[in-house]
Amino acid sequence: LEAMRAIVERSAAILQVPIDEGGIHEIASRSRGTPRVANRLLKRVRDYAQVRGSGIIDAPTAREALDLLEVDHLGLDVSDRRVLLTLIDKFDGGPVGLDTLSAALNEDADTIMDVYEPYLIQLGFLERTSRGRVATRHAYEHLQRPYPAAKAQQASLFSS
Repeated sequence: LEAMRAIVERSAAILQVPIDEGGIHEIASRSRGTPRVANRLLKRVRDYAQVRGSGIIDAPTAREALDLLEVDHLGLDVSDRRVLLTLIDKFDGGPVGLDTLSAALNEDADTIMDVYEPYLIQLGFLERTSRGRVATRHAYEHLQRPYPAAKAQQASLFSS
């Protein structure tokens, strides 16, 4: 997080955007640990602060802007949630093959594999298994969906 904070602070200075520690923290914590994402979020929050706020990016302004962009506290956006919700709601959490998931989302399989999956796997929300993609208990909890009792029972059988 410290590296991301430094990147946000440096980029804000280059863009001549007034930002305080709270604003830096809010943007850095939602940037997925990726400088490119941090810079994109900074620019979007800057635009919001200039139009709707005082022009200064503080924690409340950054939070409002990022909430409007539907970027949650972990950095998940609408597309990430759409992948997980499709997996959970349409396929009972999986396993589901990449091509089937791709068709259900109307999204290119390579895009799912290269853009969405890495961060979801890093967070522990998605597993790639030999049978297909599976949403984890963490994904259900984050999306405030009940974790199926059958899956919980199955998991406890294998962990004993």
